[in-house]
Amino acid sequence: MEKINQQYIGGAWTPSTGTEWIKMVNPATSEVFGEALMGTECDVIAAIGAAKNAFAAFSGTSVAERKRYLQNLHDALIERIEELKAATIEEYGATTTRAEWSNRYAADIFLQFKRLVDHFQFEREIGKSKLVMTPIGVNAIMTSWNSNAGSICVKLAASIAAGCTVVIKPSEWSCLQTRILTEAFDKAGLPPGVINVINGRGEMMGEILSTHPDIATLSFTGSTAVGKIIARNAVETMKRMTLELSGKSPHIILDDADLDKATTLAINACFMNSGQACIAGSRLLVPARLMTKVASMLKDKVSALQVGLPTHPGTFIGPMASQKQYDRIQQYIRTGIQQGATLLVGGEGKPDGLEAGFFVKPTVFIHATPEMVIVKEEIFGPVLTVLSYETQQEAIALANDTDYGLQAYVSASDTLRAEKVARQINAGRVSINTLWHDAEAPFGGFKQSGVGREGGVFGLEALLEPKVILKEG
Repeated sequence: MEKINQQYIGGAWTPSTGTEWIKMVNPATSEVFGEALMGTECDVIAAIGAAKNAFAAFSGTSVAERKRYLQNLHDALIERIEELKAATIEEYGATTTRAEWSNRYAADIFLQFKRLVDHFQFEREIGKSKLVMTPIGVNAIMTSWNSNAGSICVKLAASIAAGCTVVIKPSEWSCLQTRILTEAFDKAGLPPGVINVINGRGEMMGEILSTHPDIATLSFTGSTAVGKIIARNAVETMKRMTLELSGKSPHIILDDADLDKATTLAINACFMNSGQACIAGSRLLVPARLMTKVASMLKDKVSALQVGLPTHPGTFIGPMASQKQYDRIQQYIRTGIQQGATLLVGGEGKPDGLEAGFFVKPTVFIHATPEMVIVKEEIFGPVLTVLSYETQQEAIALANDTDYGLQAYVSASDTLRAEKVARQINAGRVSINTLWHDAEAPFGGFKQSGVGREGGVFGLEALLEPKVILKEG
């Protein structure tokens, strides 16, 4: 049985001061494989203090020094990559393919920021003044459970590149993955206090991190509801914020699209990471005259998807991360049926032979209408909702008929036409005929999908304050 009872503060492992233990559960089997001790206010305060003390020296490091640290972090993570993949499968239920991609991405992002700082102008002339891009201070990194390593590392890499120190508060449901990550961070040999990692309940630790005067900026990934609480808390001390929040991404199939490719893309876009992705293309918009053909193709392809143990090489959809997540998705499926959407494939309950874990049948609804709950709210599971449209402008209007704007997809043969459509969709990213992720491009959302951007130069600049130095004459 795994037992996690330490925090990483000031470059050292210290016993957690809490008394609450939570069980670590394998979502594929519902079996408890360990327990983790939650931290308290004392642990958070200690971590903030350590980061504040380390900032004065670390903010003055050279670009060459920070490049070395970024390389060390990459190398240390690569050394532990197989253990990290195994933990992602055991603790989260990720498929082997997902565990491989997400953790390789987490390691590689340090190299991307190492390359970035090589040509970034930390000092430049503006008019007759000198602009100095200055490290902002202590960055509080708060992440969710669906992409633990990747979400932590893209924020950490930007922080190190900028010269900021960090307090990392991951999801309490990712403690095993976090411990391996933290051991790698420790081996990378950064000065004590630059990286601090604390486990604990989000409602308590998040409130302290979002209100404490020694936290200069917040980098948060999670739900819009929690993001709003954090933003309200942060206003009193005027913290800078990057909030990567919920999504309800549209996918427009234009009438000239290759339907075989478009429906395959639609399935991959919606069911990536077993549907537990903020960028999931969960609203599929189809020309009315093509609906019958698209529905038939979706039914055949989704029915053939392999749901199963994440360790099986053929598994496309693994278990949901927790019982709570499973129950949430079941409620959405019931609501979709009750509100009159047509169930094309899937539905309530678990797939045959997978009753032990938190498995969901991949589900597709057709004949949905814009006011339905399954169309409006983020389900965060393998549930695709299909709507029809008559004209291209109606499709764009439907795509934008949401509180969110994180990601969107367009399928078309005429890519110039698709780009014209993409420019009219209110989303931080629009992918045309692809699921490719560009790590150097900014990531973030319009509307209630977030504030600010992470990744690449935009992510770096979010952790730097522009200081102007003016001289007489």
